[in-house]
Amino acid sequence: MSTPPFTTLTIAVLTYKRVSQIVDLIPKLVEQGRMVDASVRILVVDNDPEAGAREAVVAALGDEGVYVHEAVPGIVAGRNRALAASGDQDLLVFIDDDEVPSARWLAQLVEVYRQADPSVVAVVGSVVSVFEREPEPWVEAGRFFDRRRLATGTEITVAATNNLLLDLRWLRGHGIVFDHRFGLSGGSDTLFSRAIVAQGGRMLWCDEAEVTDEVPVSRITRAWVLQRAYRSGNSWSRTSLVLEPSRLGRLRIRAGLLSKGAVRLVGGSAQSLLGRVRGSMRHDARGRRTARRGAGMIAGAFGGVYSEYARASH
Repeated sequence: MSTPPFTTLTIAVLTYKRVSQIVDLIPKLVEQGRMVDASVRILVVDNDPEAGAREAVVAALGDEGVYVHEAVPGIVAGRNRALAASGDQDLLVFIDDDEVPSARWLAQLVEVYRQADPSVVAVVGSVVSVFEREPEPWVEAGRFFDRRRLATGTEITVAATNNLLLDLRWLRGHGIVFDHRFGLSGGSDTLFSRAIVAQGGRMLWCDEAEVTDEVPVSRITRAWVLQRAYRSGNSWSRTSLVLEPSRLGRLRIRAGLLSKGAVRLVGGSAQSLLGRVRGSMRHDARGRRTARRGAGMIAGAFGGVYSEYARASH
C-alpha cells in the first residue's frame, strides 16, 4: 500500500537578511515545481523584523508563490509560520535560503514519498557542503562538515529541516509543531523529527535528492565548529528530556545523559591531548569535537541552554 495521494505541495523557505540569495533561489524552486505532478507553490517566510526582503521577494515570486512576514525572532517562529501558512496543503518541503537544489531534487523526494507506505510521514534528502573559502587544515582534519549519506529508502529517526518533505495531513492530525522553547537555541528540528517517530511516523532517506550548502567564511573557524558541537550535544539532551513524559523517566534519561556526556568529555579530551602530543591534527580536532559535544550534553542534562540564534536586541 502506498502513501495517500496528494494534489498540493508547498516549498517553504525561511529567510533572514539574505535578499540576494533568496531572489536567486526562487526561479530554481519554480523550475523544480514544474517537474512534479501536483499544484506547487513557493512560500517565503521573512523573519527580518523590518521585512527587508518583501519588495524583492514579491517581485521574484510573481504568481508562483506567497510572501509572508514573521516578525517574532527565531527559527521556530518562522517554521511554525510556514506550517500555519500551509494549512490547506497536502505536503510541505523545507529548504534553506542558502542552498541550491540538484536537477531533480523535488521530483526525487516526491517519488520516494509516493512509493512508500502510509506510515511514512517524511522524506529527508542529502546536503553537501561547499565552501566560500577552503577551511584551514585543522577544520578539514576534523571532518566537521561531513554530512551523512545513506542508501535511498533507509529509515532514520532524526532529521533537520534543510531538506525535508513532510505530510501535513499527518502532522495536523497529530498536532506536531515546532517547540517555541527552542526558538533561539536551535534543536527544534531535532525535537520535531523525533516527535514524529515517537508518535508512530516514519522517515525515509532519499540520497539522490541533493542540495548544496555554501558554508560562509564565518563558519569555518575552530571556534564556530566547536561551538556547534556543543550546541548539538546540548540540543540532544534537551530534546531527550522533553520527549519523556514521566518524572521518573526524565530522571533516568538525565542520569544516562550525564554519564554519556562525561564519557565524551573525558574521552574526547584524552584523544585531543594524545593528538597534540603525536602531532595529529585529526585526533586533536575530532577529540575536541567529542569533548565539546559531551560538555553540551552535560549542560543540557542540567537544564542549561545555549542560544545559538539569539540576536543582539534579544
